Amino acid sequence: MVKPLVSIIMGSDSDLNVMQEAGKVLKEFKVPFEITVVSAHRTPKRLFGFAEKAHERGTQVIIAGAGGAAHLPGMIAAISPLPVIGVPVKSSNSLDGWDSVLSILQMPGGVPVATVALNNAKNAGLLAVQILSVNDKKLREKMISYKEKLSTDVMKKIERVEKSFK
Repeated sequence: MVKPLVSIIMGSDSDLNVMQEAGKVLKEFKVPFEITVVSAHRTPKRLFGFAEKAHERGTQVIIAGAGGAAHLPGMIAAISPLPVIGVPVKSSNSLDGWDSVLSILQMPGGVPVATVALNNAKNAGLLAVQILSVNDKKLREKMISYKEKLSTDVMKKIERVEKSFK
């Protein structure tokens, strides 16, 4: 079994519909990952054990999604030596998602959490790939190709839009 390079964790299974987008990106780039639930408030012992041991299991980046008060990414970052990417999730008890955004974004000095936009686990997956690509030339080449395709797709849209008004 291949050890996961990225751990995708979320505070609740209700976050799965958002967080699975990070997994789709990692699959596309063929990056081994795991995905599980680690609740900061309901399973604090699991959180501590996970954060303390993730790097020993071969994980290199953690993507942590959480809604509401969204303590999961910050708590993981406080314990783990690994880079943590926080995904604020708009949950059913959320203040339109702002509580999650601010909880993840406003970390104290010394405890960094890279934060993506609300419900944007796709960008978290892409950022994880970029972090891993620093020491993986093949992965970096895949990212370069991905970005070139983004540009090509936009250029096609520009051409279509401009033609529609001639």
